[in-house]
This record gives sequence, structure tokens and C-alpha cells, in this order.
Amino acid sequence: MTDFAGRRIRITGGASGIGAAAAEAFLRIGARVAIVDIGAAALEARRAALEPLGEVVAIRADVSSEQGTDGYVAQTLHAFGGIDVFVNNAGVEGRVAPIAEQSADDFDRVIAVNLRGCFLGLRAVLPIMSAQGSGSIINTSSAAGLDGAPGLAPYSASKHGVVALTKSAALESAAAGVRVNSIHPSPVDTPMIESIMRQRDPQGSGSARQAFLARIPLGRFAEPDDIAQLIVFLGSDESAFVTGAQYRVDGGMGAA
Repeated sequence: MTDFAGRRIRITGGASGIGAAAAEAFLRIGARVAIVDIGAAALEARRAALEPLGEVVAIRADVSSEQGTDGYVAQTLHAFGGIDVFVNNAGVEGRVAPIAEQSADDFDRVIAVNLRGCFLGLRAVLPIMSAQGSGSIINTSSAAGLDGAPGLAPYSASKHGVVALTKSAALESAAAGVRVNSIHPSPVDTPMIESIMRQRDPQGSGSARQAFLARIPLGRFAEPDDIAQLIVFLGSDESAFVTGAQYRVDGGMGAA
């Protein structure tokens, strides 16, 4: 595996779930990591937990805001002087309901974080990596970014949009030596999936969880570290000829 000693990693949505697992994985192989999230308390708690593993910087920001994005990029550059890997990961699940019951505000909130946030991150980081002549960006989409997701149309739409941004960014930046790929997890055992389960099954009967599990050939939800290991690979030199690709990490769901 690539020697990550001194490499500069920036992760949005880094206070929990996939982002936190990716931060830990990169720190354990010698990288310097900046985690970005909107919740101050969760962010500080994660920074404190990760600090024994290596150099970690915590930056509070709203990824859906131009000012917030410019701010977290500037703070990362101030801390590290550059960005070698950008994990464009922050996301929200939104309300679980049929399209006819979703409000425009529900839709706008999900699109603002998941799609606008991804776009703003790309727009801010691509020039930096292009000037360096190198870099790897990993956009977190979802299995729902390749397939339909009943009850989660705004989420699915936002994650389909991430695929388009990924492909366009990969084509635009390849000549500069910058790679851009997207990852597509199935349900991951994180607070996000727990929120979806509660909304689908308010009585807590476990029926929603069993229905999800029945669709996963490997018979379990992913663990955050399952996704983090793919992120590390895509950030490494071992994936040097990979760009514009969509990577399912879904326990076999896409094979059905």
C-alpha cells in the first residue's frame, strides 16, 4: 500500500460514520487529516478520539454554504499547505416519504447538503489539486445513487447527481493529474441508517431492518470500516489509473 506518511487528507462529514472511519484509517497509515463537520460538540469529540493516532485538525463548517466551503478549504491549506486526498462525504438522509408527500423544503435541504455541498467542495478543491499536478477525490454517493429508492426520492436524486459531478470532474481534471471517483455503499451501520429505520418503522418492530437485510446477499449492513478501506484504496497510488468510476460496496445488492 502507498506510503501515506505526511499526505494531506481532508474529509467532510468527518465527525461520525463513514467519515470518522476514513479519518481513523488514514491516520493509522501516517496521513495528516482534517475533518470537517457542522456539529461542534461531535466534531470536537471525534478530534479528541482521533488525536492519539496522529495529526488531526477539526474544522466546523456548513458544506452547503459557499462561505463555509471556502472557509474549510482555507483552514486546511493553512494547516497543511495542500490537499492530496479529498473525501467529499458529508450527507443527510432527509425525510422518508413518497414523492407526493415530500415538501419542496424537504427536497431543497437534501439537495443543498448532498449535491450542492459536493459541487462546492469540488469547485474549491479541483484548482488546488490541478496546481499541484496531483490529487484524488472520492465522492460519497450511495447504492441509491445508481438505483431507485422508494420513500427516499430526494436522497436518491441527490446521489444520482453526485455521479454526474464525478464523471464531469474526472474528465475535466484528468489532464492535470487529478482523479475523481464515487463510492456507492449499501446501508451502513451508522446513525443515518438508524434514522431511516426509525422513519420506516416507528413502532420499532425490526421489520424495516429485516426488509433491508433481505436485499443484501451478504446478509448484513456494512460497517463504516468496510467503506473506509475502499476510500483508502482510491486515495492511494495503487488506484493511479482509476478515475471517473463508480464503486459499489453493497454486499452484492447490485448483482441482483
